[in-house]
Amino acid sequence: MEIKRISKWVVISGTLIIWSIKFGIRPYCKCDGSLNFFLGIAPNLVGSFLIPFAACWFFTGKNFLLARIFRIQSLNELLLVCFMGFGMLVINEYLQLIPFFRRTFDYFDILSSFFGLTVSYFVFWRIYSRVLFRYYPD
Repeated sequence: MEIKRISKWVVISGTLIIWSIKFGIRPYCKCDGSLNFFLGIAPNLVGSFLIPFAACWFFTGKNFLLARIFRIQSLNELLLVCFMGFGMLVINEYLQLIPFFRRTFDYFDILSSFFGLTVSYFVFWRIYSRVLFRYYPD
């Protein structure tokens, strides 16, 4: 149960960071160069970092079809969640090429999503294994 609580607070904190960047910092801060670039990719970086934590928070203890797909109980299942999440992120980015959505396609968003999800994979597994080891110290 502790991993679900940790995941909940990571997702809530990450969402607040994304909202503060998208709605607070980027519209009002006229930055130059690398800071402007980082503020452009930061929501994708943080959002992709949240994928395993959100899957754990929303689907732990549930038994419907989607929860069975996104259940994280082993390293292989975590890898599956990360691959499926990355696939959805790439599809979302390519859908931005459709002019109807009036969004901007950027390869750096895909790259930052990959980096955020890779870091999240290792961080989540580290936290998950520590919590699991604390309760089951065999």
